[in-house]
This record gives sequence, C-alpha cells and structure tokens, in this order.
Amino acid sequence: MDFATNSASGMSGLGDFDDSDDFEYERRFYCREFPVELRNENPPALIVQSYFVHSDNFALRVRIQSSRVAVDMTPHTDALHVLSKWRDSFTRAFVTVKGPSVNGTRYEAERPIDTEVGIELILRGGGVAIIKNRYSVWLGSDGWNIDVFGGDNFPLIVAEAERSGPVTNLEIPSFCTTEITDNYRFSNDSLADKPFSTWAGEFEKELGASGPHFLQGFGHNRHMPHVN
Repeated sequence: MDFATNSASGMSGLGDFDDSDDFEYERRFYCREFPVELRNENPPALIVQSYFVHSDNFALRVRIQSSRVAVDMTPHTDALHVLSKWRDSFTRAFVTVKGPSVNGTRYEAERPIDTEVGIELILRGGGVAIIKNRYSVWLGSDGWNIDVFGGDNFPLIVAEAERSGPVTNLEIPSFCTTEITDNYRFSNDSLADKPFSTWAGEFEKELGASGPHFLQGFGHNRHMPHVN
C-alpha cells in the first residue's frame, strides 16, 4: 500500500473534483539508514516524477508508479533511462498541484491521469526527473512511507507519516535521524532543482553542530526504542 496515493485511487479522472481532501498532513524525517528487515516486508513502488513548475514552494508535478519492476537505487540510476526501459511496467500516473508546507500541512490536489500520457509528459518535458523506491509499512499505529532515492539524490532516505488530520502524538521510529517537516530543501520539488548530493556534506555538518531536531508543537513525541 502507498499511503500517500491511497485517497486518489478512487477517482476516475480530472473531472471528479472534490477539494475537501486536498490537504496533506504529514511529518517528515531524514534517515541515515533504513532497516533491511523493513525493506523486505513488502516490495517497494518504483516512482519517477518530474516538475513542470517548482518556484516559491509551489509545484506542478507529474508522477508515474510501478509495482511490477525492481530497480536498485544507486548514484548512477537514471530516471529517464529506467522509464524508457520499463515503460510498459508503469501502471499509475498522477498530476499534482502543491502549495507551500506550513507546520506539517500542505495543499495538494492530486488527480489520476492516463499512464501513457504521464510517461510522455515526463519524457518530453518538465524538469529533472526524480527516481525513488517507496516502501510502505505500518509502524506502531501509523502508516509510513519511506523513500529511498537514486541518481543525484542518492543516498537520501526520507520517512514520512501522513494522516487525514494533523500528525500529533507521533511515535517516531528509531531510524529517523532528525525532523525535516518544514525544511524546504528536502521537498521533492526542491530536490529536482538542487539534488541532495550537492549539499549532503553541508547538511551533515549542520546536523553535527546542532544535533537532531524534532518539532515540539504536535503533542507528545514518542520514540520507538527499536523496530520489530
């Protein structure tokens, strides 16, 4: 299950417009590692996405997904090459409009589109394509998406917990190093412009100097001692 796209799967097209669910409530975390036992629980969804607009925290994105092919994420994984090679394996496509993230809330209107249309849009236009494997797992009482990036964003790993309302009193897995909920550098639209590999060393120095940070305005943070 992909917790982020679950709400969009029941829509049949762009004409089925209901903005009541067009807000995203999530908390996001930078991870230095992702436990092997969790990687092995369920096969990931392969995601390729490109941004046609990404400016001032606003974005227009096209995303395609596949659960039929396994691709290792390395510094040399090329999104467009993978898309061209495995295009028949992609079965879902979405167009998404996003607004700025403020305190874990972001406007996100996501609608399904024809998969072939999505593939052609990414191959023929848009910005730099992002590629990642998304693992969806239950930890504690929450569904988590863990994104493992390839290409210029390798070795970035981001974990996110998403709910239908503000993500309060969250039980945070032990592999989450620090919170990045409102750190725009880690948004996918920013990563399309400034990949993680170009500033990873700078970020690790910042983290070493300041230590881990977890937002305190969302109730009581609980930290899982280990992942079962």
